[in-house]
Amino acid sequence: MTDTDIARVTVLGAGNMGHGITEVAAIAGYDVTMRDVKEEFVADGYGNIEWSLEKLAEKGRLDEPAEDVLDRIDTGVELESAVADADLVIEAVPERMDLKKDVFADLDEFAPEGAILASNTSSLSVTEMAGATSRPEDVVGMHFFNPPVKMDLVEVIYGDRTSDDTAEAAYEFAQSLGKTPIYVRKDVRGFVVNTVLGPFGDEPAWMVSNDEATIREVDAAMVHQRGYPMGPFELMDLTGIDVGYHVRNESGREIPPIMAEKVENDELGRKTGRGYYEYEDGEGVNYGPGDGEGFDTLRVEARMVNEAARLVGDGVARPDEIDTGVRLGLGFPEGICRRGDKLGLDVVLDKLETLHEETGEDRFEPDDYLVELVEAGKTGEDAGEGFHEYGTSGDGPGDYRFLNYDLTGDGLLAVELDRPERMNALSADLLGEINDLLTSVDVDEVRCVTFEGAGDRAFSAGADIGGFVDATPTDFMDVTPTFETVNDFERPTVAKVDGYCLGAGLELALACDLRIATEESEFGSPEIRLGLIPGGGGTQRLLRLLGETRAKELVFRGNRIDADRAEEWGLINRAVPADEFEDVVAEFVDDLLEGPPLGLKVAKKVMNEGGDASLDAALAMESQGFGLLMSTDDVREGTAAFREDRDPEFTGE
Repeated sequence: MTDTDIARVTVLGAGNMGHGITEVAAIAGYDVTMRDVKEEFVADGYGNIEWSLEKLAEKGRLDEPAEDVLDRIDTGVELESAVADADLVIEAVPERMDLKKDVFADLDEFAPEGAILASNTSSLSVTEMAGATSRPEDVVGMHFFNPPVKMDLVEVIYGDRTSDDTAEAAYEFAQSLGKTPIYVRKDVRGFVVNTVLGPFGDEPAWMVSNDEATIREVDAAMVHQRGYPMGPFELMDLTGIDVGYHVRNESGREIPPIMAEKVENDELGRKTGRGYYEYEDGEGVNYGPGDGEGFDTLRVEARMVNEAARLVGDGVARPDEIDTGVRLGLGFPEGICRRGDKLGLDVVLDKLETLHEETGEDRFEPDDYLVELVEAGKTGEDAGEGFHEYGTSGDGPGDYRFLNYDLTGDGLLAVELDRPERMNALSADLLGEINDLLTSVDVDEVRCVTFEGAGDRAFSAGADIGGFVDATPTDFMDVTPTFETVNDFERPTVAKVDGYCLGAGLELALACDLRIATEESEFGSPEIRLGLIPGGGGTQRLLRLLGETRAKELVFRGNRIDADRAEEWGLINRAVPADEFEDVVAEFVDDLLEGPPLGLKVAKKVMNEGGDASLDAALAMESQGFGLLMSTDDVREGTAAFREDRDPEFTGE
């Protein structure tokens, strides 16, 4: 069975996860039945879907009227009729194994033969649920992340007897929803994402319990030094301290005293007004950038890397899948395997061995696979191989973490910023990869470059401040080299803007020669609201492009403008409807691909440099460029083609 065989989906449960999964399936074009045990639960879930679709429509993020999506959703409370003709059933009932097993026993009786029976569990055994049926080969885990409408990740989990056909169908179904699935090939507790996340909260809780750190030190260091979106204690307060407590308790793991104390006192986080921070009578989360000095972040990250090694060594998931999982599911600034490779796996191993020897605690025992990598000399980026392989600098473009590229036979270098979970925010690593690509690619094979953002929300929503965790203030004194590399690249560059183009994202677009945007896109330089100014040449390119009045309005006020105004101001070349976007881009790109490479190179150089020179100097540059081109084969070909009334075939000579 493939996703093309799935026509009708049934979702069991109308709570946050149930109505969210129902909504994304209906948006993707599936007929969906949402069932819960009481009419009031179903009504509440349906109402939440109506509200969400209305908001999506207001933001222009639906391809059809909300009413058309709602027409594909049926509701009910009778289980037998709800699943009678389902090709796929996804249970999203509360996380209690006894309840889930009862549901799967009922599905075994009522669901059609051959239907896929999926669980949205985040931690419970898929194998155990499948044991309540006579068809365990049809049972699979599909762990959506909350909220399903916004979160791109889906973990597809094998039970011990899940068939490949079932898992592949679930994977393809997730893709058809516009999600990014990863396989979890063994039914391990915590699956992939929560396995890696475990030490993120667990180790700091032990350190605070043992008076080795304070809560504010931990959170400040992990956010401001290492770039994580939230500190461990801040995150536990948000999700509920009791959630992590029960997961550890059920798995038989020892619970850090500070966590046990909070649960015993019913101080569970934001939901009770008090947790690791005070929310009702205090300031709430109150750490600052300087509060984390001296905290041992390696101790926490080494344990997360060790868990990733265990997953890879046990055949649960590949390094790229783990990295995708933590980036999309947790919003980590980079994959944990990549981070381990960057830290140095030998450094990680030494840290774990030292802690294990000093404390005797099993949680620090290095995994065998990590030891194998280090003993084989595969210690990470500097060694050229660790969890991942790394190309040698100077040998041409390699494999990149945060961008995708494709160089076609006709000379189009298509570059995609690949951080959709962070709205393609520009981190130091991503900027470095853009710079490496443009400086290492064979320019003679390129005729045009396009830049676009992955996902459907943003070209780039700005700089990822957390991605500059190792930078010092003086590092920002110079203009970021990447923007100059894009500006100076010898071939025409085009920014394909669909969604947010803000801050550093706008600066990247400004460094391109041409900018084409969908009408729903938004532009702005919000840095002033952070007490900063645009970098990457943003202030100067805006001034030269828009003039003083409009440039200062955009920078001083920090407001956004829509694509129509951006076109009116001259910030972009075209603002076009979404359904015409690719066609318009193709028209521009075709002209650039068919144009004379040398002529375009000289035109770009003369126009870029002439803009900063006096008129006399600029005219002299233009004259020199004109003279240089007169002796080229391309000019002779262009002239002959004009006389013969045919299209020229330029060779760049």
